[in-house]
Amino acid sequence: MKTNISILFAALCLAITPTLRAEDDHHHHEKHEAGPNGGRVIDKVEPHFEFFVMPDKKLKLTFLGEDGKAVALKEQTVTAIGGERSKPTRFTFAKDGDALVSDKPLPEGKLVPIVLMVKMTPDAKTVTEKFNVNLAECPTCEHMEYACTCDH
Repeated sequence: MKTNISILFAALCLAITPTLRAEDDHHHHEKHEAGPNGGRVIDKVEPHFEFFVMPDKKLKLTFLGEDGKAVALKEQTVTAIGGERSKPTRFTFAKDGDALVSDKPLPEGKLVPIVLMVKMTPDAKTVTEKFNVNLAECPTCEHMEYACTCDH
């Protein structure tokens, strides 16, 4: 009897897996809030910050006040790793006005995985944010897919 129940359970799991996958494929991404430069707002830390890919493909991080506008940098530090696991690109960030700008551009490609490691103060715990930087243009809004604000 246990064997029959196990087989039935396995068959049920296999039967619903394609349905779940089809549902995942239907939703291209989560809807996100746009930052002042048109980038993606990262809300895992306070204050939130905007992740923006500049035209030269360098990364610009702008910390935001409650009004969504840039605030002065304090003690925040950010590092990042992106690209292929076999040949990752390691980024460091330097202050540029009220933003942090990466020392290197994103690696080539339209879909670049990235891991951001943020410390709000030198003694604070590191907060990690992982996502894919999709550099394709959104078909329905003016932002790139990584920062898309519509729900298509």
